Amino acid sequence: MTTNLFQARPTEDSKTRAIEVDENVIAKMPAGARVISASGHGASSWTRTARVETTMPDESARTFFLKVASGDRGRGMMQGEFESMTAIQAVSPAFAPKPTAWGTFKSNPDLHFFLCDFHHMDLETPTASKFTARLAEMHQKSISPNGKYGFHLTTYNGNLPHDCTWTDTWEECYRNNLKRMFDQEEEARGSDSDFNELRDKVLDKAVTRLLRPLESEGRSIKPCLIHGDLWSGNTATDIETGEPIVFDAAAMYAHNECKSSESI
Repeated sequence: MTTNLFQARPTEDSKTRAIEVDENVIAKMPAGARVISASGHGASSWTRTARVETTMPDESARTFFLKVASGDRGRGMMQGEFESMTAIQAVSPAFAPKPTAWGTFKSNPDLHFFLCDFHHMDLETPTASKFTARLAEMHQKSISPNGKYGFHLTTYNGNLPHDCTWTDTWEECYRNNLKRMFDQEEEARGSDSDFNELRDKVLDKAVTRLLRPLESEGRSIKPCLIHGDLWSGNTATDIETGEPIVFDAAAMYAHNECKSSESI
């Protein structure tokens, strides 16, 4: 029995039940791909995921990972993840699943998807030496397309948008994103005078004092491609290769240490 996995409140059973694959998802797969089976692969508060087994025209098997989110924000999340994973793949192909496409369901224009290769993963924290070496390699090889900090579209930390506006300095980029976080906190919990006072001191004084010296008196920072939502839950070891792998990216060009402390 098949079902639409991507209902508003899935049950535990529905998360692994066989599902139908939307026509527009199939259309984004390689030409001639035939879907053999598809089943739920988990859920979060704002996304549903599935594993899709296919056969290629040469009869070889290929498995895809499908993620779906709803609404305008969900559309941005899926596009942002596709562009993020594409950027990481271009610099470090073995460090992330290969993205295939993103788009919108034909059967429901309020549902949007991200499609990539499926990897069998050991979800324990990767070996630190291997992981940090691969992360450093990505930082070192990456080049900002315009020499600035930011990204060419909004990416999302979970369902919260980054401020990816292109900036000339790391101070400005960091301040923009910290302000975005403060604004989101105020929107969620309401205004508070003590909070507002501390926010203004952090944004107007602390950020400047701590970060401006990094790019003053001849010092400079290279804008590096970062994962953007790097923590242990978004890292794993590829069981087939034994190599570390990352996913759920929210990329941007930033200071190479940004977000790295959350990973392991």
